Amino acid sequence: MPIENHSLVNELPEFKEQIHELKLNDAHFRRLFEEYHFLTHEIENIEKEIVLASTLEEEEFKKRRLLLKDTLADMLRKAKDGQITEA
Repeated sequence: MPIENHSLVNELPEFKEQIHELKLNDAHFRRLFEEYHFLTHEIENIEKEIVLASTLEEEEFKKRRLLLKDTLADMLRKAKDGQITEA
Protein backbone atom coordinates (compact mmCIF):
# COMPACT_ATOMS: atom_id res chain seq x y z
CA MET A 1 0.00 0.00 0.00
CA PRO A 2 1.21 3.50 -0.68
CA ILE A 3 2.75 5.17 2.32
CA GLU A 4 2.93 8.71 1.00
CA ASN A 5 0.95 11.08 -1.16
CA HIS A 6 3.07 11.71 -4.25
CA SER A 7 0.95 14.44 -5.81
CA LEU A 8 3.15 17.19 -7.19
CA VAL A 9 1.71 19.81 -4.82
CA ASN A 10 2.42 17.51 -1.88
CA GLU A 11 5.94 16.75 -3.15
CA LEU A 12 6.76 20.41 -3.91
CA PRO A 13 4.48 22.53 -1.69
CA GLU A 14 6.73 25.59 -1.99
CA PHE A 15 5.72 25.78 -5.68
CA LYS A 16 1.96 25.55 -5.24
CA GLU A 17 1.31 28.90 -6.94
CA GLN A 18 3.72 28.17 -9.81
CA ILE A 19 2.14 24.74 -10.38
CA HIS A 20 -1.28 26.34 -10.75
CA GLU A 21 0.01 29.12 -13.01
CA LEU A 22 2.02 26.84 -15.29
CA LYS A 23 -0.80 24.31 -15.60
CA LEU A 24 -2.97 27.13 -16.95
CA ASN A 25 -0.42 28.88 -19.17
CA ASP A 26 2.27 26.43 -20.28
CA ALA A 27 1.19 23.54 -22.51
CA HIS A 28 4.50 21.69 -22.14
CA PHE A 29 4.37 21.90 -18.33
CA ARG A 30 0.72 20.80 -18.36
CA ARG A 31 1.54 17.74 -20.51
CA LEU A 32 4.40 16.71 -18.20
CA PHE A 33 2.22 17.37 -15.14
CA GLU A 34 -0.53 15.16 -16.55
CA GLU A 35 1.97 12.38 -17.28
CA TYR A 36 3.33 12.68 -13.72
CA HIS A 37 -0.23 12.48 -12.35
CA PHE A 38 -1.02 9.45 -14.57
CA LEU A 39 2.12 7.60 -13.46
CA THR A 40 1.41 8.37 -9.81
CA HIS A 41 -2.11 6.98 -10.18
CA GLU A 42 -0.83 3.85 -11.94
CA ILE A 43 1.83 3.26 -9.29
CA GLU A 44 -0.77 3.63 -6.54
CA ASN A 45 -2.99 1.08 -8.30
CA ILE A 46 -0.07 -1.33 -8.63
CA GLU A 47 0.81 -0.90 -4.94
CA LYS A 48 -2.84 -1.51 -3.98
CA GLU A 49 -2.81 -4.56 -6.28
CA ILE A 50 -5.69 -3.14 -8.32
CA VAL A 51 -3.50 -3.36 -11.43
CA LEU A 52 -1.16 -6.29 -11.91
CA ALA A 53 2.36 -5.43 -12.99
CA SER A 54 5.79 -6.93 -12.64
CA THR A 55 8.28 -5.47 -10.22
CA LEU A 56 10.29 -4.31 -13.23
CA GLU A 57 7.29 -2.44 -14.67
CA GLU A 58 6.60 -0.81 -11.32
CA GLU A 59 10.22 0.27 -10.98
CA GLU A 60 10.24 1.69 -14.52
CA PHE A 61 7.11 3.73 -13.70
CA LYS A 62 8.77 5.02 -10.54
CA LYS A 63 11.96 5.96 -12.41
CA ARG A 64 9.96 7.79 -15.08
CA ARG A 65 7.97 9.62 -12.40
CA LEU A 66 11.19 10.68 -10.67
CA LEU A 67 12.62 12.03 -13.93
CA LEU A 68 9.39 13.94 -14.55
CA LYS A 69 9.47 15.32 -11.02
CA ASP A 70 13.03 16.57 -11.55
CA THR A 71 12.06 18.20 -14.86
CA LEU A 72 8.93 19.77 -13.40
CA ALA A 73 10.83 21.00 -10.33
CA ASP A 74 13.39 22.67 -12.60
CA MET A 75 10.61 24.37 -14.57
CA LEU A 76 8.97 25.49 -11.31
CA ARG A 77 12.23 26.91 -9.94
CA LYS A 78 12.70 28.90 -13.14
CA ALA A 79 9.10 30.16 -12.99
CA LYS A 80 9.55 31.19 -9.35
CA ASP A 81 12.74 33.05 -10.30
CA GLY A 82 10.84 34.83 -13.07
CA GLN A 83 12.52 33.02 -15.96
CA ILE A 84 10.46 32.06 -19.00
CA THR A 85 9.67 28.32 -19.14
CA GLU A 86 7.93 27.94 -22.50
CA ALA A 87 10.04 26.75 -25.39
